[in-house]
Amino acid sequence: MARPKPLSGFPEFLPSGRIVEQRALDILRETFELHGFGNIETRAVETMETLTRKGEITKEVYVVRRLHADPDERAGANDDLGLHFDLTVPFARYVLENAGHLAFPFRRYQIQKVWRGERPQEGRYREFLQADIDIVGQDTLASHFDVEAPLVMLQALERMHVELGLPEARMHVNNRKLAEGFYRGLGITETLEVLQRVDKFDKIGGEAVAELLVDELGLSAEVAAKCVALAGICTPDDSFVEQVRALGVEHEMLDEGLEALRAVVNAANKRVPGRIVADMKIARGLDYYTGTVYETELVGHEKLGSISSGGRYDSLASDGKVTFPGVGISLGVTRLLGPMITKGRITANRSVPSAVLVAVDAEETREVAEDVAAALRSRGICCEVAPKADKFGKQIKHADRRGIPFVWFGGMHGQVKDIRSGDQADADARSWTPPAEDLRPSVTTGD
Repeated sequence: MARPKPLSGFPEFLPSGRIVEQRALDILRETFELHGFGNIETRAVETMETLTRKGEITKEVYVVRRLHADPDERAGANDDLGLHFDLTVPFARYVLENAGHLAFPFRRYQIQKVWRGERPQEGRYREFLQADIDIVGQDTLASHFDVEAPLVMLQALERMHVELGLPEARMHVNNRKLAEGFYRGLGITETLEVLQRVDKFDKIGGEAVAELLVDELGLSAEVAAKCVALAGICTPDDSFVEQVRALGVEHEMLDEGLEALRAVVNAANKRVPGRIVADMKIARGLDYYTGTVYETELVGHEKLGSISSGGRYDSLASDGKVTFPGVGISLGVTRLLGPMITKGRITANRSVPSAVLVAVDAEETREVAEDVAAALRSRGICCEVAPKADKFGKQIKHADRRGIPFVWFGGMHGQVKDIRSGDQADADARSWTPPAEDLRPSVTTGD
């Protein structure tokens, strides 16, 4: 059989990279659960009707069909299935189906694979792992949750920076009410159209955005200039309020948005100083966002784009009688880790969890080595037994190739060798423990 060619856009990490990913997921789970978020998992497929209801990425949906399905026998729309392209759409469906069994505000976290049929490039994949948190209310949801959601994600990202050596994260926040109120104060009625063009600010620049506003929306040059001036405001504190006021636009919704954004920025600077900026060009072009919106980048790796984004949505889920408003934020786990792992910027110090290789004297005494391994494992020490009763030198080399720091010789009362330093000492398998830093693989950063 010929060597298979890699399938672009579907990353598969080596064991050391997978250790890094698992450590990051542990941090996410621990942080989310510390804040009271419960875990759910939804199915991989949704009906195409559900997936395209809010849809701006219809072209990216992977359709799922049975290989030998007869098109003439299909019963209807529910037979048209697609892989979910995010976790928000299936979550909205989940809330509607299970509302009678949920206690609101409902706090959930979800870590699952998603699929998008887009062109693969660095930080963008066709299959990737995503981690979401959402807080959903029934009919109403207090505004303080707009502050809480980004703080939880920032704390998780800060832990990954401190514990794993990932670059610092910086979250850019804005408020849709602020932007919409500003536009309405200028006499603009089609505010979403303006937001969608302002959302291109980073890609094409302010001058090009102004041209789009004039040429495509028919705004006057003066009004377009005001919109671009607003988008250019970016501050690490609440001084953005004064700068927005200086543009001379007034509207009740603008006032509401300014105060809401001030609360988020001040709270974040108290909890995680220097990790958040108020950025008036953050628009999040999707139409279901209604309040605070978030986008997060890695400092020094801005070309990756946003690794974490989300915002407030007041009517994403509704059954016609009851509306479920919420606020959520999503982290592209693979987008965050993929480039770092594949380029060796972050890795594990060994490719296996084993801290100890138990040497085998002879195949006839393998059971002795298995007993030693069982004793070590009973106390939470990851270990493995040598695959062959080779000369001890070969068994040590086997451990070294796998990154295993210790080799055990003999029975329960044997000797343990640190193959890095060469030190060897008597040890009892029922009481000996490796140093804490060697008990589990550690994550290290490269150059």
